[in-house]
Order: sequence, then C-alpha cells, then structure tokens
Amino acid sequence: MATLFIADLHLDDSRPEITQLFETYLASDEARSADAVYILGDLVEAWIGDDDDAALPTRIAQATKALSDHGVPVYFIVGNRDFLLGQAFADRAGFTLLDDGTVHELYGRPTLLMHGDVLCTDDVAYQAIRKQVRTPEWKAQIMAMPLDARRAFAAKARADSKAHTGSTMETIMDVNADAVAGTMRNAGVTRLIHGHTHRPAIHRFDLDGQPAERIVLGDWYEQGSVLRVTPEGVELQGLALH
Repeated sequence: MATLFIADLHLDDSRPEITQLFETYLASDEARSADAVYILGDLVEAWIGDDDDAALPTRIAQATKALSDHGVPVYFIVGNRDFLLGQAFADRAGFTLLDDGTVHELYGRPTLLMHGDVLCTDDVAYQAIRKQVRTPEWKAQIMAMPLDARRAFAAKARADSKAHTGSTMETIMDVNADAVAGTMRNAGVTRLIHGHTHRPAIHRFDLDGQPAERIVLGDWYEQGSVLRVTPEGVELQGLALH
C-alpha cells in the first residue's frame, strides 16, 4: 500500500533516457500496484499547448493513460513549465487535474500538495513574471500563435529562465519559511509535499506547537526521484538510469 509522487521531470527530446525511465517506471509493478500516482508539475521542459503535435506529448499520454487504464488514479498539478497544460490533454492522458494547493488525505493525514513555486516569495522578479503569464489574456495571446512560433517562444523563455537562475542567489530561489508556515496554517495541515526547487529532502519542524513536515521532491535530470507515502511514513528514493 503506497501512494507515489514525482515532479520536475523536465522531459525533453534532448534527454531521451529520462523519457524512457519515466515510461519504464510507470509500467513497473511498483507504479501499477500504487494506490495513486501524483505528478506535481514540470513534467516537461516546456509545454506549448494541448494541440502540440510532437512525439513527446503522445508518448507521455500513452504512458499515463496505460497506468490509469490499469486502475491507478493519476493526478496532475501544473508547474511553471507546463502551466498551459489543460483539460484536453488531461483527458487524452487519463489523469485528473488538481488545483495548486489541493489538500488530499493520505492514509488518514491531510496533506497539502503544491508545485512549490509560489512559496519562493523572495524571488520577486520570478513572482512578477508568474503573475503575468498566468492571466487568461496572456494565455489566449500565446495560444493564438502558430505552433512553430510557440516553439520559438518557449525556447527563448527557457534561455531567459536559465539566465535568471544563473544570476540569482540560490537562497532567493528557495522557499520562504514564513510563506511555507502561512500556507500550511491556512490549509490546516501539518504536512506539505512540493517540487520546483530540485532539493529533495524531508524537513521536520514545529508549526504552532505541532510537529510538521515539508517534503521536497527531486528532479529527474541525472536520475529519477520518487516519494513513497505509506501508512507507516514517507521515503524518498532515487531511480537509477540503466
């Protein structure tokens, strides 16, 4: 009995071995025997729309749909790289879209689920851009562009993001402790699971006199990273490339 969490795979044609690892893991006995699988954002390096006719989205949809058809619920929260992913692709891929900041009960314990980027409040420049690109007007403008133009735009956005990351202190790009505490307090939970920062760890701390934990999922750049949640506890595990 286990519920599995992954995030920040950043699947891209330039790293086919990671896409293969993703497909292999979703077809594994561990995934197929899970109570549920959650993907907490940044599944791909860049999502240009549900109408993308490239091969990678099709492979992703086939892998998640096969798991769903096997009877394992698959849940998805968009991240900063795939926030344009919508209901059309979710239907095709067989997963359920969740709002960022959803609370699900896992074996009797309410747990807050997030991508994690909204918790990085010290990165003021990023938060301003995030606010802009999440508006319906901005999304509509991007989706009105031809696919090739969207691909070019996504490539530039990735380059800009890399430049911002390279010139910004790591502490600024990490979560803000007060933002974490306030968000958990407002949700009425003592456990939070998120991705985004690529710093896998289980942080245990005190929240208003109660023991609390914040679990950060790992990225899939050099290996896979999975969180197993069971009635007995939580465990972060790596998946080696073969």
